Amino acid sequence: MRNLIAIIAGEPNSINSEIIVKSWKKIKIKRNLFVIGNFLLLKNQIKKYGLKIDIYKINSIEEIKNKKVLNILDVPLNCKSTLKLSILETKNYVLNSLDVAHNLASKKKIKGFINAPVNKTVFKKKFLGVTEYLASKNNIKNKEVMMIYNKKLSVVPLTTHLEIKNITSKIKDELIKSKIITLNTSYKKLFKKKAKIAILGLNPHNSENRPNSIENKIIKPAIKKLKNLGVDIKGPFAADTIFSNQKKIDYNVIVGMYHDQVLAPFKALYGYDAINITLGLKYLRISPDHGTAQDIVGLNKANPQSLISAINFLNNINDQT
Repeated sequence: MRNLIAIIAGEPNSINSEIIVKSWKKIKIKRNLFVIGNFLLLKNQIKKYGLKIDIYKINSIEEIKNKKVLNILDVPLNCKSTLKLSILETKNYVLNSLDVAHNLASKKKIKGFINAPVNKTVFKKKFLGVTEYLASKNNIKNKEVMMIYNKKLSVVPLTTHLEIKNITSKIKDELIKSKIITLNTSYKKLFKKKAKIAILGLNPHNSENRPNSIENKIIKPAIKKLKNLGVDIKGPFAADTIFSNQKKIDYNVIVGMYHDQVLAPFKALYGYDAINITLGLKYLRISPDHGTAQDIVGLNKANPQSLISAINFLNNINDQT
């Protein structure tokens, strides 16, 4: 069972059904793939959106036999209709699906899982997103790392889905060290090579190197400590120039202080050709590098490339193990 890969169906009101079906039709290796979600909900959506695919309901992964259809590991829904779920029903469904995947991966019954996008409101104020939710399930708070990966370059935000006003107070010596150590260790384990890390400052032009800046008081001392631990890290660099060609070719990972500092330029460069990998967990968790796209649900406009890349990535990792 180790080579099984699960896709969590994720947010019901989304493009997820569409990109799952499109991905299934395009990928070459299908035999080890199944979906975690509500069978009836997915069946109704596939029919409603005019997506043609054969699906099969299973209640455990031991029932996976027919490799020519897409197996759906059924997650029960306690609701009257699958056509429109309430906020509470959606929350319970998404979290239950994540828990099923977490339990299977923790018991090494699957190689890893891909969660299709979710609306982060299901976590309310307790968690910022799936990354933090799974970190809590793995008991590694503040050591988990969100890495957006492309074969040419990866980026990591030290803080993830925080409001801008709350970022500065979170940038501490211990946070930088714990996140970078996770990145350094996990990157080498996953890719069989050492991470060459460039880290950014927080402020424009690194606060012009002012003595009392966060760059001089917190970031630089943390870099020095990490170098003493054998981490290949340089910086802090100014965020407005690091993504120019002559700079980024010297590194394979760029670490920023906050989400959009690195994700905005990265997505401008690579678009859908990227995946989100959570480092530090005891299993492989990946997701497409985009959101639920509720504005185009049912319009047959969704691009499945990031989900396809996630599936292919896990298949390649499986080939190495």
